[in-house]
Amino acid sequence: MSNAYKEAGVNVDAGYEAVSRIKKHTERTRRPGVMEGLGAFGAGFDLSELNMKQPILVSGTDGVGTKLMVALATGQHDTIGIDAVAMCVNDIVTQGAEPLFFLDYIACGSLEPERIEQIVKGIADGCEMAGCALVGGETAEMPGMYDEEDYDVAGFAVGAVEKSKRLSGEAIHAGDRLIGLQSNGIHSNGFSLVRRLIQQAGLKYEERFLDTDKTIGQEIMTPTRIYVKPVLEVLKKGVIKGLAHVTGGGFYENIPRMLPGGLGAEITKGSWDIPEVFPFLQKLGNLSEDDLFGTFNMGIGMAVVVAEADVAATLEAFELLGENAFEIGSVTAEAGLVLKETSN
Repeated sequence: MSNAYKEAGVNVDAGYEAVSRIKKHTERTRRPGVMEGLGAFGAGFDLSELNMKQPILVSGTDGVGTKLMVALATGQHDTIGIDAVAMCVNDIVTQGAEPLFFLDYIACGSLEPERIEQIVKGIADGCEMAGCALVGGETAEMPGMYDEEDYDVAGFAVGAVEKSKRLSGEAIHAGDRLIGLQSNGIHSNGFSLVRRLIQQAGLKYEERFLDTDKTIGQEIMTPTRIYVKPVLEVLKKGVIKGLAHVTGGGFYENIPRMLPGGLGAEITKGSWDIPEVFPFLQKLGNLSEDDLFGTFNMGIGMAVVVAEADVAATLEAFELLGENAFEIGSVTAEAGLVLKETSN
């Protein structure tokens, strides 16, 4: 390699080692349609393998925000890749699309092959959960741009859906019901607030989280749930009218995004189980209800719209697939989102 480049802070040999380490992880994500292995200048995918008459491609890109700073502080790098995949594939499945392939981008101050392997292992784990292939990516060593220990990770996913089955929200009407699929915690949004609350309270990530056997760091680093496989399975029944991935902006921003203009949602508080981490954060920062529901997923990672007549069967279908599902509200004739108390 170039000695001058090495003296500038870029270790090409470490890059070669990282690629060698991650090949075994990308290989286990292969699926029908993938045409090349890792290492080509581009990755091909054969859409004819999908058995679709009019395939519509749906794409999404995202990162994991400042959750990365918790990963760096706790040294937990093997799950952050799951978050990167989840943030992309959970978005594109809301249009009914099956994720086909994923590409990652990792930028760092100093390339450490072992840590890169941990990150990519998590990405491959996430791809397996979503049924999509990790077909390539980029690892950029950027001394001077990032501190030596710092890194960033983002991803890009492409999926496909039959044109006639793509979810656009047009079928949603006032009176339809909302079903929520339970989250397993914070997922990957709101971490600038989370970190600030923990810091201001004088807490450390290695301290015990409430009365559990987990630390605070382990609790908040729980990787984002990937809803792709159960959602795609229930979509086959033809009853789902709309889907919303509850991410940044919480309930207030994300649930109305799937609704046609002029319609809104009424959410029944207390109709699902809220993970302990949210009351914990509320107490730390004396957060209001609007703060909570406008920032976090509050225990619902994916919202599903179905007709009233299909609620019971849809709840049962998700439960049989291992999801905790709840009827959480209804679609209203007035725009916006309203929280209401559980009726006695």
